[in-house]
Amino acid sequence: MAYAEGRVFLDADSHIMELPDFLRSNASSAFKERVPRVPVEGGARSSFGWEEAERAGAHPQAKVDEMVALGDDLISGPKGYFALGAFNSSERGQALDQLGFARQLVFSTFAAPICFGVNDLETRYEAVAAHNRGMAEFCAADPRLMGVAALPLDDADRAVTEIEHVLSLGLSAVWVPHRPAGGASPGHSDLDPVWARLAEAGLPFVLHVGGHPLQIDADWMNTGRPVPTDWLGGGENVRSKDMAALHHNAELFIATMVLDGVFERHPGLRGAVVELGAGWVPSFMKRLDWSADIWRKSEPELQKLTRTPSEQLTAQMAFTPFVYEDVGDLVTTSNDELYLFSSDYPHHEGGRNPLGRFERSLDGHTGATLDRFYADNFTRIFA
Repeated sequence: MAYAEGRVFLDADSHIMELPDFLRSNASSAFKERVPRVPVEGGARSSFGWEEAERAGAHPQAKVDEMVALGDDLISGPKGYFALGAFNSSERGQALDQLGFARQLVFSTFAAPICFGVNDLETRYEAVAAHNRGMAEFCAADPRLMGVAALPLDDADRAVTEIEHVLSLGLSAVWVPHRPAGGASPGHSDLDPVWARLAEAGLPFVLHVGGHPLQIDADWMNTGRPVPTDWLGGGENVRSKDMAALHHNAELFIATMVLDGVFERHPGLRGAVVELGAGWVPSFMKRLDWSADIWRKSEPELQKLTRTPSEQLTAQMAFTPFVYEDVGDLVTTSNDELYLFSSDYPHHEGGRNPLGRFERSLDGHTGATLDRFYADNFTRIFA
């Protein structure tokens, strides 16, 4: 018996927990020393048996047996590096058997944001190429695993070249950082070949938490009183004020794509915003609609739009709600074609029973709405 049963479940957000040499082991020989190592969280390094697990690239068999014995309770079991299949692809296939998800989009945890932050442009794209080889290697063993590549937009020519690399690797989507693209809007004319190639290839783009710094400016935390720790007890993760603004740059990125006509010029382009919540989406769509209507008189780009922003987003985008958000209310105040189920396995943020929480929020909605949330909207974006 699996955790998810009774319908098809397609998971729009899961992760690997990369080992320290994830990037360097996949880098070209000329860049091995220039590509960064992946820092492994202190809790894993201090645990009994970690050095052996890192060396072997797998959990000790006794630990694997313990997690297999959890059966359909696996999702409420160990998280992070301690989870089944966190960094070993064979274990991940066993984990999917127990979870019951028919397919699972797989992101890196640390490596992509590290690549996005490399200062030297040439090294940045070399690091990204190494990341993408590593993701393809992890996902190759099981067709249920749909790997997500990293793709900075800072250099359009290099980005198009990396798209061809991604396609040759058989990866399923590209993660782009939600920030200005090389000092320009993502709707800049120079980037049209990038969006055109993605649309032509049927390769979706995704925005994901980590594609922009998690923390707000330190000034906002200055109250004259002690700064609170994050929920893990440190200062590197999200706190309440960070959470209030977490989606802002993703919202701005998608807004500029709509208002700069990217979706209008490339109707075959598909994308998703993942692990940045969805409570903001209904008001965002309404605001974009009236912004486009009001400013079309003075902005020629808006006069070219043949569909409203909300129509474009419904056809070409989707969003993953957090487990604590009321998906039923989001559906009621917008529509049921916009939202995707996600587990965030093996991260803590996905909770220990995401299905239970989503099902409670969708109580009373039709079977068709449930089908769209758990599978159909995923298929529309990621085929």
